[in-house]
Amino acid sequence: MNGDASIAERLAGIRDRIGEACRRGGRPAGSVVLVGASKTQAPAALAAAWDAGLRVFGENRVQEAVAKSRELPSHVLDDIEWHLIGPLQTNKVRPAVELFRVIHSIDRPHIAEALEREAAARGRPLDGFLEINLGGEESKHGFSPEGLADAVRPLAGLAHLRIAGLMAIPPQGDAPEDSRPWFRQLRALRDDLAARPEWHGFPGWLSMGMSDDFEVAVEEGATHVRVGTALFGPRRAP
Repeated sequence: MNGDASIAERLAGIRDRIGEACRRGGRPAGSVVLVGASKTQAPAALAAAWDAGLRVFGENRVQEAVAKSRELPSHVLDDIEWHLIGPLQTNKVRPAVELFRVIHSIDRPHIAEALEREAAARGRPLDGFLEINLGGEESKHGFSPEGLADAVRPLAGLAHLRIAGLMAIPPQGDAPEDSRPWFRQLRALRDDLAARPEWHGFPGWLSMGMSDDFEVAVEEGATHVRVGTALFGPRRAP
């Protein structure tokens, strides 16, 4: 990554790389949503990315996203689709539903049920990803891959929170290719759910891939990639 490149130049380069990965994977161009992972970035950086054409932004913390939303110009704010890509606590569900359209980090049934209740109370549809802890890492949240279908069956019929796909952050590897087996595992879990009658109509989205490995993720079927450092540069200190 060129540290001197502008956000617009970085965004164009990332889109080109996603397009090439789609081609290699035999997928149509435009089949991947680029989520700009804007954790700790200043509102001015988000505005610059918006000026360059980015419309989907992913934040890790509800309160940080709310604060930024208050600083952005109204014409920018009205045209942003906010995604929550970090963990969600029960006491933050209400403001999360107020701001975010998609939650990537539903890591237990209790959170899904709380989101459903809040979305129902507001009459607002919400899309969500089930977070899967592929490597069984203690430092990460999420459902276990083992017995996943049984564990999430009660969530298939929620009326206001649509479970639209699966999300995962693979165990840290030394190279982008190290993520490929984990991405394939997540895709296989998605395919297993999609084949079950209770999940009829399941969109089957896959949120996987970040700055270091998003091209591999796209080749393996990612529908959403969460790219931060490659787009915005190094994170600012909180």
